[in-house]
Amino acid sequence: MRRFVILEHDSPRGLHYDFMLETATLLCTWALGEMPAAGKTIPAQQLPDHRRIYLEYEGEISGGRGTVRRWDEGTYLLRKRTSLMLELVLSGNRLRGRATLSLVDPECQAWRFEYWPDDSTTS
Repeated sequence: MRRFVILEHDSPRGLHYDFMLETATLLCTWALGEMPAAGKTIPAQQLPDHRRIYLEYEGEISGGRGTVRRWDEGTYLLRKRTSLMLELVLSGNRLRGRATLSLVDPECQAWRFEYWPDDSTTS
């Protein structure tokens, strides 16, 4: 299984959460406007791919881009992928269940993130 990480990113543009999915070479990344929570629809902005070092990194980011702290980490299974949606199963320390990323506006790469815990968790 591939890994995911969610970093709390305190940046000059404000606090947000970077949701990163490991691929063979990089991390596909979205900035979530809020902390992930069960049943909540969260606006997300697709960002450029990041280096895999962020799976392990916490601390200051060069160029005055703020600091990151690991909020959650674990593995994921890609259940379904289309040009408009990703359906995932997350097995993290905090998030354990199903999540979707759905493309809302392709022109500006606006997405929405939704998460539903499995029946055995309360996250």
